[in-house]
Amino acid sequence: MNARPTGWTVARPAELSNLVGTELVGADWLTVDQGRIDAFAGATGDFQWIHVEPERAAAGPFGAPVAHGYLTLALIPVLTEGLLDIGGLGAVVNYGFDRVRFVQPVVVGSRLRARIEVTGVEESGLGYRVAQRITVEVEGSDRPAVVAESIALLLPA
Repeated sequence: MNARPTGWTVARPAELSNLVGTELVGADWLTVDQGRIDAFAGATGDFQWIHVEPERAAAGPFGAPVAHGYLTLALIPVLTEGLLDIGGLGAVVNYGFDRVRFVQPVVVGSRLRARIEVTGVEESGLGYRVAQRITVEVEGSDRPAVVAESIALLLPA
């Protein structure tokens, strides 16, 4: 696999086909703190104790509170921001996921970053569909937190 530095730029969506098989790695790590976990619980109504009760969670299976899996998935836009700059876009819309796996829990205080690999580019009637394999890494771990196969719809300006 070809590795590229962060911040790769293409002038227009059609050029993304040149990046198929290329991996882009985030430079910055994001810390998942209890405040973010609590805010996500409030937004979704998921107040399971393993997420929002630090004392109880400390005695639980993970030894500390853990982020919701869907919180980790929802962090993908911020974790991938700046990895790929595409000119000529009006908007980027989530088209869906073909596969999502939550490989390991994200313990409070963990630091995350993303890797993306462009796996396919297809022109559609509305713009371009871009498939990516997104891996959310946990600093200091050999195992990722999440591996997702995402499809984005790129709409022209």
